Amino acid sequence: MAVIDSTFGAYLIGVVISAVLYGVTCVQVWYYYVSYPTDPWHIKSLVFAVFASDTVHQALVTHSAYIYLVSDITNPAGLQDLVWSLIVEVLFNAITAFLVQCFLSMRVYRLSNKSIPVTVIVMSSVIAEFVLSITYVAKALPIQTFAGLLELKGISSAVNATTAASDVLIAGCLCFLLQKSRTGFRRSDTMINKLMLFSLNTGLLTGIFAVASLISISVWPDAFIYIAFYFCVGRLYCNSLLATLNARRIIRAASTDDDLSMSLQGARKTNLATSQRPVPNNISIKIDTTHELVRDDVRDERYSASGDMKAMNVV
Repeated sequence: MAVIDSTFGAYLIGVVISAVLYGVTCVQVWYYYVSYPTDPWHIKSLVFAVFASDTVHQALVTHSAYIYLVSDITNPAGLQDLVWSLIVEVLFNAITAFLVQCFLSMRVYRLSNKSIPVTVIVMSSVIAEFVLSITYVAKALPIQTFAGLLELKGISSAVNATTAASDVLIAGCLCFLLQKSRTGFRRSDTMINKLMLFSLNTGLLTGIFAVASLISISVWPDAFIYIAFYFCVGRLYCNSLLATLNARRIIRAASTDDDLSMSLQGARKTNLATSQRPVPNNISIKIDTTHELVRDDVRDERYSASGDMKAMNVV
């Protein structure tokens, strides 16, 4: 029973958590297409491709779970055999990760003022992860048993390691470049702070699961704990992409609300100061003061808008 708990027990938990995350994905996809009907066709196509890959992956892990836990329930010896869907699911996990990481790499490219060296470094880690995943699938398909799959432990560890490295690298680059994009104005800096928080949350969460899978396969190579973590990686990539896209309106609204709040506070202070002073008789002084305020507002709005445009390159 202890062996079953650490193998197919962990396997079942991974499938259940993956199914829950897939439900969240479905809700986010529906919300995206309803809320952003005017998005460019390539963004809509990306969302569709990621969702389709994620759907196939969920179908594959569900199929493998049904074979092991239902069809082979009366055949304990069959639990040692590899089901084809358990290997093919790695391919679709890799496709989902590759699409999302390419999207994030494009954000790095735009935010870095189209820096080729930075983009090449990021894309190299993304491509390496994808190639290692394809290699793993190609080598694992001819294997018939879980015991034979242990021979690919090195490649499996490399896949998880490059996944974590790519996520940390992308999140680090985005945060560094966003930090450099600060303008000193509250509205744009508020937006940048929120974008940095999203970059850390989306990048590090998938990286944590990849590291957990790497540690699990190193410490418990005969258990399926690492499989439970790996099942959720693709789902997290899909949800991180959708959360980033769906949060755009919230981030913009929050930054606008902060700017409006600051403007209202300034207006109250100005009114209070004006009420305490006697009304000047020289109307030209009023006109000059008004013109000065208009110029300041225009200048502030111009710089604030410039900062917003810089920040929105990654929204």
